[in-house]
Amino acid sequence: MYSAEPRTWGSPLRHALSCSPLRDFIIQREFTMSYAIHNQNLAFNDSAIAQYMNTDFIVLDISLCVALAREQFFEKLKDDDIPSHIFLEDNGRLAGMVAVRKLLQTADTVQPVKTLMISQFLQVKPEDERADVAGLLAHGEADVVPVVTHGKVVGCLTEREIAHLLEDDVTEDAQLQGATLPLEKPYLETSPFSLWKKRSVWLLLLFVAEAYTSSVIQHFEEALESAIALAFFIPLLIGTGGNSGTQITSTLVRAMALGEVRLRDVGRVLRKEMTTSLMIAATLGLAGCVRAWMMGIGLEITLIVSLTLVCITLWSAIVSSVIPMVLKRCGIDPAVVSAPFIATLIDGTGLIIYFKIAQYTLGLE
Repeated sequence: MYSAEPRTWGSPLRHALSCSPLRDFIIQREFTMSYAIHNQNLAFNDSAIAQYMNTDFIVLDISLCVALAREQFFEKLKDDDIPSHIFLEDNGRLAGMVAVRKLLQTADTVQPVKTLMISQFLQVKPEDERADVAGLLAHGEADVVPVVTHGKVVGCLTEREIAHLLEDDVTEDAQLQGATLPLEKPYLETSPFSLWKKRSVWLLLLFVAEAYTSSVIQHFEEALESAIALAFFIPLLIGTGGNSGTQITSTLVRAMALGEVRLRDVGRVLRKEMTTSLMIAATLGLAGCVRAWMMGIGLEITLIVSLTLVCITLWSAIVSSVIPMVLKRCGIDPAVVSAPFIATLIDGTGLIIYFKIAQYTLGLE
C-alpha cells in the first residue's frame, strides 16, 4: 500500500531550497555565472558594453518588505564597497531599482520594498556599442545603469565604469579626428611600430586622395599660364576651405556623439551652417579683397579671389554638414570624418571652383 501523504524525500536541503529568497538568490547567481562563462566565447568587440560592465551587483525579489530586503541586502553584501542601488526582479525579470540610501533610511520597514522602487531608468544590453551608450548617458545623470539580456540583469555600469566608458569614447573620437586608428594601449606604452601601423593606413589613403589635387592643377594649366597671379592664392584658398570644413565637422561630430543632433535634424543643421557660412564668407571675401589689393593684384584677380572664398566657404559648409550625417545613416561612426579627410576633399573641389570662376571671369577656355 502506498501512503496518501506526499513524499518529502527527507532532505532538509530540499526544504531550504524551496524558500523563495534563497531559491531566487541561487538562480540569479547561477544565471549570472553561466552568462559570464558563455560570454567568454562570444565575439564582443572592444567597444561593446560587455567589456565594461561590472558583474558585482545585488538583486532582490520585488515581493519583499523593507525589513527583509535590508536583511538580504546585508547577507549578499560581499565587502565594504556598498553599491548605490540594488535591483528588483519580478518573476526573474528586472522590474526596477532602489537607492540603497533610501532602503536603509526608510522608517517604515513593513511597507513593500517596491514602494521605494524607481521604474523609469536607462538600461542597456551587453552587445550595445560604447558610442551609442555614451550618447544616451549624455542626456542624464545616471549613477548606475543595469545591463540586461532577456529581461535578466547580467551586469551594471557604476559611476566608475561610466567614467571609463566616456573617457574611451572621447579618446577614440579624438584619434579618429586626427586621421589615426585608435590605440589599444596608453601612448607611452605603444611602440613606434604600432604607431606606424595606426597612422600609415590613413596617411596612404589621404595620399592617394590628395593626388587628384595635382590632376586638377594640371588640367587648368593653361589658365594658370594666362594669369600667373592665380597661383599666388592657391594655398590661401584651399587652406581656408579645409579650415572651415574642419571647424564644422569637429562641432557636428561631437554634437552627434552627445545625441544633440540626429539624422532627422539634417535640414536644421544645413540651414544653420549655411547661414553661419554666409556671414563667414562675407568676412573672408572682404579679407581676400584687402589681401589682393595689398599685393598690387589687378581688379579682375581680386574679384576672382573674393568670389572663390565665398563659394568655397559655402561648399565646405555643405560637405562638412552632410558627410557625417550620411555616414551615420550608413551605420558608420561619423568620427572617421577626420580633419585631414575633409581638408583633402575640399582641396581638390575648391581648386575646381577657383579655376572655373577664373575661366568665366577672364574669358579663358
